[in-house]
Amino acid sequence: MNTWLLIFGMLAITFLTRYAFFAWPNLRFPRLVEQGLHYVPVAVLTAIVVPGMLLREGEWALHWRNAYLLAGVLAIAIAVLTRNLLATIAGGLLCFFLLRWAFGQLTL
Repeated sequence: MNTWLLIFGMLAITFLTRYAFFAWPNLRFPRLVEQGLHYVPVAVLTAIVVPGMLLREGEWALHWRNAYLLAGVLAIAIAVLTRNLLATIAGGLLCFFLLRWAFGQLTL
């Protein structure tokens, strides 16, 4: 019962936050809130990606044979230098798979 209550509670909150923009189209946020909302996608993606880069199988993996960490650092460097999303994704994935293959973690 608690699981269903939690699911329906999350459904209601998600629906109301999305529906508010359609119900009240003239709703405007203060400038400070709008500026803060620009950082939400970056914060969410960082919270998803960084644990996968730093923690492998529940253990810290801060060593040179961590392909996830090395490819992530390279992808960050590509993003800073090129400011091109496609180059960042392609370069990061290429580096990741090449590192996994070089470390013997990927069989072809």
